[in-house]
Amino acid sequence: MREKLEIKIGEEFKPAPQFKKLYYTYLVLVILFGILIWYLPVLLFTPFEVKLCVSIPILAILIFIAHWIPKYYDTVVYKLTENEIVWKRGVWFKNMGIVPYNRITNIDITQGPISRMLGIAALKIQTAGYSGQQARAEIRIEGIEQFEELRELIMRFVKGKKPVAVETYEEENIDLKILNELVKIRKLLEKSSGK
Repeated sequence: MREKLEIKIGEEFKPAPQFKKLYYTYLVLVILFGILIWYLPVLLFTPFEVKLCVSIPILAILIFIAHWIPKYYDTVVYKLTENEIVWKRGVWFKNMGIVPYNRITNIDITQGPISRMLGIAALKIQTAGYSGQQARAEIRIEGIEQFEELRELIMRFVKGKKPVAVETYEEENIDLKILNELVKIRKLLEKSSGK
């Protein structure tokens, strides 16, 4: 049985420690199925110089990745506030994002076979085009043990917020703003044409 969700509003939380195990498992799978398949024939059938030229870079990359995984894990932080979700991550290139609850349209739970064995999942949060530069704005909250409870908690915040897509304004106020802008445009056009 899973423990009760211990996420407090306004306090940062991290992925479960199993998140690091997930990345190490991926690394082992890449070594087994992506590297050893072609590397073993190189070891068996090539001269020593070729073996050395191939082995040193591969070993350096694998050591680098094994060292990077815990550093990356240490940078991943999430925070729920009254109005938004804040996330941070990145070892060398720091990334931070904010997703307002009133932009959230859907939350999917994704869990592969390895994640399922580790008891963690990711919440894929889809938004209503929060950033005009991206085709779809979304966030992934990864490595969460109590993923269903977290999804319900976020959905309670979403249901408590008025969706941005349906916000309405008083028509008179909008009409007056449009009229004022049109007057400014007309004055600029008259000024530029010399009238």
